[in-house]
Amino acid sequence: MTAGLTRLTMDELAALMHKGAGVTVDAAAMAARPDADFEEWGLDSLGLLGIVGELENRGGRPLPPDAERCRSPREFLDLVNSTLMTDA
Repeated sequence: MTAGLTRLTMDELAALMHKGAGVTVDAAAMAARPDADFEEWGLDSLGLLGIVGELENRGGRPLPPDAERCRSPREFLDLVNSTLMTDA
């Protein structure tokens, strides 16, 4: 999927949230509450779509359609990382 990326971490997700949606999130705080809805972190569905697009652009292929419907950081990381492992 993404060149050189074998696993998306909470730190990388926080950086993508900032870059793709302008949302600043403390990765450690998000890691402590990974099942909290993205909305609680200030990320809406359009912001998540931007993150999905950024990951797809980096990797040159699409993520599963469910990626943009994930509700929490844990759900998103699990889906993306399982896709990365499948593509490896």
